[in-house]
Amino acid sequence: MRKIITLFLLFFVYSSFSQTKEIDSLYIQLAFEESDTLKVDTSLKLIKRLYEIKDYDKALKYIYESEKLSNAMNYTYGIAEITYFKSLIYASKNDYINAVTGYAKSKALFGNLKDTLGIAKVNNSIGLIEIKRGNYSKGLQYSLSAINELEKRNLKPELSLAYNNLAKAYFNINAQEKAIEFYVKALQLQKELKQNDAIIESNSRLAELYSAKQEYRKSIEYYETVLKQVGDSNDSIKGSILPKLGGEYLKFNDFDKATAYLLEGLNLNRKIKNKTGLTIALNNLGELNLNLKKTKLAEVQLLEAGSLAKSINNNQELLKFYKLMKDLDSTKKDFFGAYIWQREYYDLKQILEKKSIIKDTLTDASLELSPDFDLSLSNEKSKDLQYTSMAEKDNEINRFQLIFYALLGALAIVSTFLILIYLKRNNSIKYTQELEEKNIKIELQNKAFQEQTKHLENVNNVKDKLFSIISHDLKDSLSSINGFIDLLKEGSLSREEFDNLIPELSENANNASLLLFNLLNWSKSQMHSLEPKPTLFDVQEVFEDKAKLIEQRLDSKGIDLIDHSLRDFVYADRSMIEIVIQNLLANAVKFCNKGDSITISNHISNGSCIISIADTGVGISKENMEKLFKSNSFTTIGTNNEKGTGLGLSICKELVELNNGKIWVESNLNVGSTFYVQLPKSK
Repeated sequence: MRKIITLFLLFFVYSSFSQTKEIDSLYIQLAFEESDTLKVDTSLKLIKRLYEIKDYDKALKYIYESEKLSNAMNYTYGIAEITYFKSLIYASKNDYINAVTGYAKSKALFGNLKDTLGIAKVNNSIGLIEIKRGNYSKGLQYSLSAINELEKRNLKPELSLAYNNLAKAYFNINAQEKAIEFYVKALQLQKELKQNDAIIESNSRLAELYSAKQEYRKSIEYYETVLKQVGDSNDSIKGSILPKLGGEYLKFNDFDKATAYLLEGLNLNRKIKNKTGLTIALNNLGELNLNLKKTKLAEVQLLEAGSLAKSINNNQELLKFYKLMKDLDSTKKDFFGAYIWQREYYDLKQILEKKSIIKDTLTDASLELSPDFDLSLSNEKSKDLQYTSMAEKDNEINRFQLIFYALLGALAIVSTFLILIYLKRNNSIKYTQELEEKNIKIELQNKAFQEQTKHLENVNNVKDKLFSIISHDLKDSLSSINGFIDLLKEGSLSREEFDNLIPELSENANNASLLLFNLLNWSKSQMHSLEPKPTLFDVQEVFEDKAKLIEQRLDSKGIDLIDHSLRDFVYADRSMIEIVIQNLLANAVKFCNKGDSITISNHISNGSCIISIADTGVGISKENMEKLFKSNSFTTIGTNNEKGTGLGLSICKELVELNNGKIWVESNLNVGSTFYVQLPKSK
């Protein structure tokens, strides 16, 4: 068989085309080798060279023949090396299943030979596969385990690959400092080995990492290095780098350089039809023109960027598009449009954060080599030990059977005694259980009494609070109304004077009515007796009715009311929602100064109606935001020293939630506040 294999190898040498002088030399050397071991060793050198020049088919032919020869003479080292190279070729062809199987076999053989270098090479290759497949934490451990041995031997090609694998793994688990460390190490070796494609990739990654760390000068330095290296030879890489480089200059407000790079990137990406690069360029140009107050041009560029981002499913650029559109509409004073873009931004951001949970958990993984990462190998060894001990276990089975029968007899005797003891103790256990049940009943009765007492105390507190408010706030409003009427009766006021005071009298009556509504509903909610009676009604009609009630106060304070409401139906208790809207409008007027405005609007979102009442008044501090909507009363003085009960917003929250809705607020101090109410559109 050896002669046949030798003849085959000789024939193959003479029939193959030589790639290099070194390969030619190995062909000749292999043809004249007489020792089988030397033939395998020379074949391995030849296989390595063929693998390096990516002539996989020819390499596989030598692998198969050398494998037969190594198996025939039981040459363990040869089998291990051949299996390793075969796995490398499988991995290059993306046949991961055969590659991983081969790596495991070659690793076991190297382990038997105590060849630490062989194990290191295999671990490095496994690390590369796992990182390619997205198993970054696992790949990280394999590559780390290979580093020490490769550094000790100063194997630069293998080290370059290992450093690059580790950098990619750290990059993908958001360990930025570690990623930078290993990309820098990899870059040094790549320059020595003149690996141009790898150098470009490392420089690009370092630029992205420094940009994420907000070290924009370093990011620009690496991006410009890539541009110098690529020149005009690769439009694809250039199209990817130019918009990002322009974006970095934009962060420094260096608009001239940003404009130059972004326009060049835009034109190049249009030419080569690179949608990703085009999206980044348009988004950055939109931001640039927004900073330069060129809103029309910015809007055209941003809308095109958003359309492209959706078409290629680029969520990061889509998120940036939403944020920039919100800024654009805010600049144009289109606050309703800005609100819609802001909601789109937060919705997408929430989706992306949910998708990144798995990736975020990887950042908690150890960034250093775990001593027990490769437990699978030790598990295999333990299986071998199990097989070797099977014969001994068979011999012991008979002895265990005899012991088992003896124990069974002893168990029968002990069981008899246990049954007798159980019967004797059974009565005492029953008596104890009866006592425990009685104690539990007494405890439950005590708890019920305590809850009833607490409820009565709450009811009493509600009563005290109710009378306190009635005796002060409601009494003041009604006293004012009675005072006007008494003056009219006594003739102290002329008809003309009374007519002038009618708006003020009407406002006092409305305030008293709203206060009474709030008090009644608050007391009912405290007594848990509020029950909504939902119907379909038009929100716009409610807005119109309630806006009329505050016309006098708006005129007296010099406040503009902007009505963006639309005809839209909701399913809720109309009287309750009227109280909510009246409260929110009254609050908006209360905290606005002369010249401020109040905007009322509504729109449909995910099958619900969202009502918004926005004002440009004094706003709410963060400290006070936390006190809103609480069950306990909280109030502050209005811009004209208007007082309140502090019950309005807590009642609003109660009424909205009873109608299966939600209420929330967004506010900035000295800028204004917007209250939102979400209500269902159907039962």
